[in-house]
Amino acid sequence: LAAQSAGAAAIMVTGSHIPADRNGLKFYVPGGEISKFDEAAIAAARDCAAAKGPGQGASVSGRMIAAPDAAAAYQARYVAAYGPQALAGMRLGIYQHSSVARDLLVGVVAALGATPVPLAPSARFVPVDTEAVDGEMQTLLQNWCAAHRLDAILSTDGDADRPMLTDATGRLVPGDVLGVLTAQALGADVVCTPISSNSMVGQIAGFRAVHLTRIGSPFVIAAMKAAQKGAAKVVGFEANGGFLLGFTAQAPMGPLAPLMTRDALLPMIAPLAAARAARGDLGRLVRDLPQRFTMAGRLAGVSGGAGAAFVARLGRDAAARAEFLAPMGVEGSADRTDGLRIHLAGGGIVHLRPSGNAPDFRIYTEADSGAKAGAMLATALEQVRRAIGGK
Repeated sequence: LAAQSAGAAAIMVTGSHIPADRNGLKFYVPGGEISKFDEAAIAAARDCAAAKGPGQGASVSGRMIAAPDAAAAYQARYVAAYGPQALAGMRLGIYQHSSVARDLLVGVVAALGATPVPLAPSARFVPVDTEAVDGEMQTLLQNWCAAHRLDAILSTDGDADRPMLTDATGRLVPGDVLGVLTAQALGADVVCTPISSNSMVGQIAGFRAVHLTRIGSPFVIAAMKAAQKGAAKVVGFEANGGFLLGFTAQAPMGPLAPLMTRDALLPMIAPLAAARAARGDLGRLVRDLPQRFTMAGRLAGVSGGAGAAFVARLGRDAAARAEFLAPMGVEGSADRTDGLRIHLAGGGIVHLRPSGNAPDFRIYTEADSGAKAGAMLATALEQVRRAIGGK
């Protein structure tokens, strides 16, 4: 937000959702996150410089811009849009761990009128993957809600571009569900989201168009830019909940300017404020949506090559797919937009793909009940583990 406001490029030193030895950098142009076109240009420039030898590449000079009030401006963005009473009366746990936003979260919810309850700050980096929260962490969240009489728990991954939000019972609200609730609250009419997101996004009456993309924010951004050529109120979000605002939205107390980068706070603030305004709870808002349930899991220690080869084999071999799917159902159709997304004849979905940023293999499932989606995920994880390893 600070770089965009200054019309400047930026580099983020990031502690993301993966282990610290694989953390790195993110690059921003003045308009927001870099695109796939930008990535290709960066790679080409690097290769050109390497070919010319040390010190022979193109040089770029610039001026560093200090932004000492960046955090205060970010907090003010939400206070101005939602008002100092937006979350009044709520007790909100802040699972801090090592998130870069752990103190900012406390300040923002307090400025919006809630009582923040800081929980479990860590001096060591904690790789919180908000798409694959294990059973032990889920139990801890539920226990915290009960012990501290909380209305919700808020958290993010390490670099705060993925939200993690629970209801009052400690039950996690999936990121793609938060994306739908936020898009509704902001009056969006066009949604761009990866193919792995909950399919109920296509059943929301207020969305006149839903564009499904490959997985990754550059693909979502490209779809948003294409959709912005009209007068559409465009938003984007990933299955992990990272939210991109592509138009000036009208929040309860004022306008909210576009922010074309994954934001973790907006998809937590907007649903909580909407729940409080409706004199209900977050769980009720979730239950009012079309009831489709998603689960996500991953196998660590699987190379990208092994994962890609496995997906390719299943993709071309119908008999192998049938054998893989046998414990879960019968194939109805398959989508190869990103990895292999198989729609089962009974309405379930199994989606397989190697991770793009870690030696992991990702599995997503969807069904008409949480129990079915969970059972399918457990089965698919075991099937893949037997085939290519991982843990």
